[in-house]
Amino acid sequence: MSQAEQLMQVAKEAREHAYAPYSRFHVGSAVLDADGTISPGCNVENAGFSPTICAERVALTGAFARGHQNPVAIAVMTDPGVTPCGVCRQVMLELGPDMTVYIGDGEGNIRSTTVRELLPGSFSKDDLTFPIPK
Repeated sequence: MSQAEQLMQVAKEAREHAYAPYSRFHVGSAVLDADGTISPGCNVENAGFSPTICAERVALTGAFARGHQNPVAIAVMTDPGVTPCGVCRQVMLELGPDMTVYIGDGEGNIRSTTVRELLPGSFSKDDLTFPIPK
């Protein structure tokens, strides 16, 4: 099983746990860390809409919370195979700018891209004009 297939399987399983009573749009994600750890995530909606969190950010923040802070790849599984939203793209750029992004459509089709390809002309911490603490 390839890296993409393995991550997509975890993302598919995570999607089963999505809480999406409003949109009914279930999304699963899985992040691969450089140490080999895979962290799953699913979208969790909220009636207030703003507090809703996407599967990609659940997977990434969960990985970071457990000390896996070197993401190298992320898989996103939806039935139509859509790409991550703009907010997720910005978070992925900050936390794993060189990540490979696998996008699955629920039919076994997987396409590959990168965070930088998904967010051209991006804004990063290098663009800030004030000193960043180390």
